[in-house]
Amino acid sequence: MFKKILVANRGEVAMRIIRACKELGIDTVVAHSEADADSLPVRFAELSVCIGPKQADKSYLNIPAIISAAEVTGCDAIHPGYGFLSENAGFAEICESCEMTFIGPSVKHIKMMGDKIQARQTAIKAGVPVVPGSDGPLKEKDEIIAIAKKVGFPVMLKASAGGGGRGMRMVENESELLSTLKIVQTEAQAAFGSDVIYLEKFITQPRHIEVQLLGDKHGNIVHLFERDCSVQRRHQKLIEEAPSGTLDEDVRRKMGETSVALAKHIGYYSAGTVEFLLDGDTDFYFMEMNTRLQVEHPVTEMITGIDILKEQIKIAAGEKMPFSQEDIGINGHSIECRINAEDPEKFLPSVGKIHEVYFPGGPGVRVDTALFAGFEVTPYYDSLIAKVIVHSPNREEAIIRMKRALGEFHITDIKTTIPILSSILDSEQFHGGKVTTRFLEDFMK
Repeated sequence: MFKKILVANRGEVAMRIIRACKELGIDTVVAHSEADADSLPVRFAELSVCIGPKQADKSYLNIPAIISAAEVTGCDAIHPGYGFLSENAGFAEICESCEMTFIGPSVKHIKMMGDKIQARQTAIKAGVPVVPGSDGPLKEKDEIIAIAKKVGFPVMLKASAGGGGRGMRMVENESELLSTLKIVQTEAQAAFGSDVIYLEKFITQPRHIEVQLLGDKHGNIVHLFERDCSVQRRHQKLIEEAPSGTLDEDVRRKMGETSVALAKHIGYYSAGTVEFLLDGDTDFYFMEMNTRLQVEHPVTEMITGIDILKEQIKIAAGEKMPFSQEDIGINGHSIECRINAEDPEKFLPSVGKIHEVYFPGGPGVRVDTALFAGFEVTPYYDSLIAKVIVHSPNREEAIIRMKRALGEFHITDIKTTIPILSSILDSEQFHGGKVTTRFLEDFMK
């Protein structure tokens, strides 16, 4: 097992990593920016190193500074959390060359599944159903139009190097296809350093279902069932739940088996998530595979009793998983609400100092956060400031418990998305499990 891990992240996920390490008897070092010098992760880790100014590209994305911090403090592994460098194959490669374990999958798997075109082709080879679309990058004008007509409008243009809901645009007709392609290429180049785009059929009113995987370095792979992440705005998730409220057992079994088959096909290890679109006929299609810890991993932990982060660390250290697929079951229902520092009506960032904050508690309530009274919310990082997770015997009770928990969450002097989350939980569509990825757009109207 590792002796000391560098936490190359901030906020609630840094706290999550530190807590897991403490339970495993591992010391932690937090690499932090100047803006986070007084943060909870800095206070709770055994050591901390400032790696740069408040701007993320000069601190949390500063690979030389992060590696130097790990070397100076004698770390034998680095945990990237999610976001920032968590799916950066170059960073993982540098960790390996410096003889430090990157807590995640292999460089090969990050590259393979990070390139969405290659991931799609890999899924096809593994027998996983994919959305009809282009077999490779879009190149010639006539070819692009022909593919779009073949699969039928509307279509979705996607950046091959994209992720996190970015680099995607829907096109409704031929007249706007080429102009939108140029826009997506420009956005993709700016965000990911690559303007390679591919095309898929746009699935109308789909559900976003993802399957959590764990695989060790000894060839053992299991799934931890599915999460429904359909409540989202501009492809950014707001509410996640496990298991899905409307998935029947046959589709659940097929999704789990399909996800495991894909992971086995490539020899995957570490935590990972296979994401699917589910249409109205309960046919599902591969969308992408995330080769990292997911923001919404707590809901899976709540229904399975498996600490995904601790298992990820043990897997990276070469340990075998202590359970098989037959040992894993679903216990109750869990819902997670992401609390963002945003105006709940306009979804614009809200920044400033938090003067008062009280967190919900009681039976079946978990809050993952790094907030405290006096914390400064800045515009330099993602707006996610807390996650409220509840667990109950069934979905209806979980909804009631989440409404109660959100009502107890008190935070002053910044705006948050708590009001809109509460409204969603009150809606007939959410109660009935009739939520698709287009739900919030229609709901806000």
